[in-house]
Amino acid sequence: MTLPSSTTQLVPEVHAIPQHVAIIMDGNGRWASSRRLPRVAGHERGLSALRKTVEASVEIGIKALTVFAFSSENWRRPEDEVSFLMALFLRALRREVKELHRNGIQLRIIGDLDGFSEPLRKAIRDSVERTRGNEGMVLTVAVNYGGRWDVLNAVNKALEQDGVQRSGTPRLTEDSIRPYLALSDLPEPDLFIRTGGEQRISNFMLWQLAYTELFFTNVHWPDFDGTVLREAIESYLVRERRFGRTSGQLASQTMPSIRTN
Repeated sequence: MTLPSSTTQLVPEVHAIPQHVAIIMDGNGRWASSRRLPRVAGHERGLSALRKTVEASVEIGIKALTVFAFSSENWRRPEDEVSFLMALFLRALRREVKELHRNGIQLRIIGDLDGFSEPLRKAIRDSVERTRGNEGMVLTVAVNYGGRWDVLNAVNKALEQDGVQRSGTPRLTEDSIRPYLALSDLPEPDLFIRTGGEQRISNFMLWQLAYTELFFTNVHWPDFDGTVLREAIESYLVRERRFGRTSGQLASQTMPSIRTN
């Protein structure tokens, strides 16, 4: 199977391309250190890599791209690095949203936003509102986010609803919790990518990644681009996703094919 290059387009009926891709953008600091640059230089370069990845995702036909930009654990990093990241995030929102909007991309921000300064929270609100009606790819940036926080937040919201049984111990089900999870209106990720060589999901979308295919690469995030994204998708396309079923059951179904012009 060959993914389309920049001059080859997917036909509209293709369904095997992952519709939702989640990425942990890891390795900025190590990329910088290997070049004897300050760690913040890696974060600067990482923003450029995100721009390239968004462009490649739209070109390939991915419908939703979710990236892990800043975890709830990242507050433990050196204070000057955290301050730089906050300033970079604010600058990126002000600089990039116009281009996202022009290309019809809908921006979402998930995480515990109460931990940010008011100027940053306002920039987030304004950016999300500006692109809310766009019908192109959904780009979600997870900031001050943790998978455990997400699940706990959803459970607490579910407990507040009248639909939860009030007599005795409240009874929660997957269906009663799921609507309150981050990105509950999107399909769960088909493909998870982590750059930088680490092979763990680091408290990212713990609930949503239950049946997601995982791809790990040694490429540091600043060097990530459409070529590496296509490599990850090529790996995804040859995997068998059973969702608890047997290979025989899958073989009896008609599977979509990949065609290019």
